[in-house]
Amino acid sequence: MVNNSRGAGQGGAVMLSAGAGRGSVVAVGGDDFVDLTGLTKAQAKELLEKIGPNELRPEPSRGILLRFAEQLKQVLVIMLLAAAIISAAAGEWLDFAAILAIVVINAAIGVLQEYRAEKALQALKRLAAPVARVLRDGAWTAVPARDLVPGDVVSLEAGDRVPADLILLESANLRVDESILTGESVPVEKMPAAGSRAGGDSALYATTTVVYGRGKGRVDLTGMDTRVGRLAATLSSAPDEEPPLKRKLEQMGKNLGIAAVVLIGLTFVAGILRGEPSLEMLLAAVSLGVAAIPEGLPAIVTIVLAIGTQRMSARRAIVRRLAAVETLGSVTVICTDKTGTLTRNEMSVTELLAGGRKYVVTGGGYDPLGEVIPVDVDGIPMPPAPLTAPRGASGPDGLRGPLEALLAGGVLASDAELQQGESGWEIVGDPTEGALVVVAAKAGLGRESLAPVYPRVDEIPFDSARKMMSTIHRYAPADGQASHVTLTKGAPSIVLERCSHAWMDGGVVPLTAEVRSQIAAASQDMAQRALRVLALGYHRFDHRPEPAGEVIEEGLTFVGLWGMIDPPRPESRKAVEDCRAACVRPVMITGDQAPTAMAIAHSVGIATGGMPPVSGAEIDRSSDDRLAEMVKRSSVFAEVSPEHKSRIVHALKRGGEVVAMTGDGVNDAPALKWADIGISMGLKGTDVAKEASDLILADDNFATIVAAVEEGRIVYSNIVKAIRYLLSCNSGELVTVTGAILAGLGSPLSPIQILWVNLVTDAGPAIALGMDRSEAGVLRFSRPNPRDNLLSAGMTVRLLAEGLLIGGLGLGGYWFALARGGRDYARTVCFLVLALSQMFHAQNCRSPRRSLLGMGLFRSRPVNLALLASLVLQGLAVFSPLRRAFGAVPLAAGDLAVVVLAAASVIPLGELLKAALRRRTASA
Repeated sequence: MVNNSRGAGQGGAVMLSAGAGRGSVVAVGGDDFVDLTGLTKAQAKELLEKIGPNELRPEPSRGILLRFAEQLKQVLVIMLLAAAIISAAAGEWLDFAAILAIVVINAAIGVLQEYRAEKALQALKRLAAPVARVLRDGAWTAVPARDLVPGDVVSLEAGDRVPADLILLESANLRVDESILTGESVPVEKMPAAGSRAGGDSALYATTTVVYGRGKGRVDLTGMDTRVGRLAATLSSAPDEEPPLKRKLEQMGKNLGIAAVVLIGLTFVAGILRGEPSLEMLLAAVSLGVAAIPEGLPAIVTIVLAIGTQRMSARRAIVRRLAAVETLGSVTVICTDKTGTLTRNEMSVTELLAGGRKYVVTGGGYDPLGEVIPVDVDGIPMPPAPLTAPRGASGPDGLRGPLEALLAGGVLASDAELQQGESGWEIVGDPTEGALVVVAAKAGLGRESLAPVYPRVDEIPFDSARKMMSTIHRYAPADGQASHVTLTKGAPSIVLERCSHAWMDGGVVPLTAEVRSQIAAASQDMAQRALRVLALGYHRFDHRPEPAGEVIEEGLTFVGLWGMIDPPRPESRKAVEDCRAACVRPVMITGDQAPTAMAIAHSVGIATGGMPPVSGAEIDRSSDDRLAEMVKRSSVFAEVSPEHKSRIVHALKRGGEVVAMTGDGVNDAPALKWADIGISMGLKGTDVAKEASDLILADDNFATIVAAVEEGRIVYSNIVKAIRYLLSCNSGELVTVTGAILAGLGSPLSPIQILWVNLVTDAGPAIALGMDRSEAGVLRFSRPNPRDNLLSAGMTVRLLAEGLLIGGLGLGGYWFALARGGRDYARTVCFLVLALSQMFHAQNCRSPRRSLLGMGLFRSRPVNLALLASLVLQGLAVFSPLRRAFGAVPLAAGDLAVVVLAAASVIPLGELLKAALRRRTASA
């Protein structure tokens, strides 16, 4: 067993030196001449003034007034404004001011949330490299990337973000990660341009990342002319989807408006026909209008959504639009990337084959903490094999045993750098080579100890056609003659066919057909389990070999195999299970090969039922109708380009699904825009993707999406509870006012009394219901159907029944008090009965499913605090000098006791009603 020393050697970071010689520099230009003179500072300044900065044009900023106006487009808000105008026309200026104040507060909350989301988005921007090394006036200098202009010559090294679209002029093994554009995670090898313009392998695109080698390129296009910019300019063609909650609230508002107009008209006409004065009936109509409209609902919905965004932010999900909170709760399908979302985005070596023995590697990611453990064919740990086994007769000088040779070779034949940053261990360079460096560090082998002993003197770079690369190292022992060793790593089949011997635990032996077959079978077994496999061979020379030709890559001695994978995040499987429990189907969409995609999909639980993955080629061959059928059955899409994502979104939406789509690259933006919820990555996502999204993941984690869906369902459930509470209370007021007017008893409440109950004593409990966590397990309840109305048939029956209960109590109190103290006395009793009964009714609304006995009568702290605050406010309105403003008068102690008992009866009566409705639903 090989134990780790944390970091290689000294327990610190494993720093990799460049070594001697990193390959030949290749440079080709138009007419075989590379112009590396660059621009002068004066030329650059003149061009910058002419074409503008090298940055994407931001979306036009909406002013405060425009944002404010957009908040006023809701039907309920328009109804409130109409009620305010009617109140002003009737001389009820206090009502007018109160209604106007609630409209302004509601709009202000919405504007504030948008502003905060934009600030959070700006903090996450990672689009362009902030600084670039540019040749100006014949000297290299660092300038802001936004100051680059066409014609500038830029220097690039591993780890640099490409700052503009470039034509590659000079290259030393340059490889670029273009996954942000293509979705393909394998770095692309780049070669210098053969002409004056870039194309194919000679083109470097803004926002991509250099992972290996170095090079120089001439700026070709900047800003909105880049490939990124052109795509960003096309996003306006994808319309913004209207959130389900907004559609439902708009429909509910229209229905309430129609009902209110009809009710007010009938009552007004009935009063006139009965001979009531027109002015009194107009005031009664205003009272009915105020009672019919839930004035606090728009503000309360906005507040509840804002609270949801804060909770999501605490769970690493940044919401850009308030309505997206509720839409998340309606999601039926989550289309997720694989790399970095379900997985760590950190290649890790998990298996080794060396000396004919198999080893497993513990630990994950780039942290060099772990062990290399020998196992038998069944994966059972075997007695430890020493890392420094007896040296084989023909082994590489100084390397004792095939396991040490394999681990050391991975470091010496790589240029990746392992270092410890502020956020943990990280790799600079190619992630595959980084995995080789990390597994060596777990065994205590680092470049700082190996490079001085085996300095690199030359190399043959990796070539995608040859599928291998070689490095040449000098070895000079203290007591012997200097020699040279070549290390060749690459695809197992390619390396193996160039080998004539194999280094086994007992020494170097000829590579017989039997041994060759065993090695090939081991490689195939790793590949079938979706491991990426690399092989290492070596060749010893008594002289320094020349890399010209491929003679140094013939007659190799096989050393071993590395098997590596980007492992799943440990929390991904549970998140997928939570998705399924919530009736949300997770779908993986990746640019990687099908075996790798299926292995990860199986490990996290996405691939179920034995359905094969759908490839990008199959999508290309399929009609829209056929694709719509395919997306119903398949949950894994492999070898998919970003352009396919939009087709998948459309196919799912045609089937009635509410789709959440993740993405980070520039080409992902259209799919994010078309999805019901676009989710971009906060760590590796581009600005284009973030601007097209509704939600940004601060940790790029699939589990965060599931947490956001859960929060969305809680928010939706709480909004429904608040709506149920407010509308049942308003229904009660309508029953009281309409019943009294039609009975010829006059209006039992003044408009200001109704407005006080709606905006003050009801607002606190409604907001508290929006903050309630008593149903935190709501993720496992049935998801909200985006096509259903907020007021379903069951909800309407419940509201009418609860409204009749509350209204009956109010009307009864008014009738009871009329004979005891006159109209002002009766209005005071009615005012108090309605306010208190609605407060108590908030307890009934905490859950539509569970009884208060099961939940605990006073176990919701937000609701309890809100009821206490509302009780204090109502007491001030009735028992303090403020009562004059509300037309209230003192009550007798006995009458006050009757009022409290009558109002409290709402709780047991409401529970009986809830139980009856539950039985009715169960028997249906």
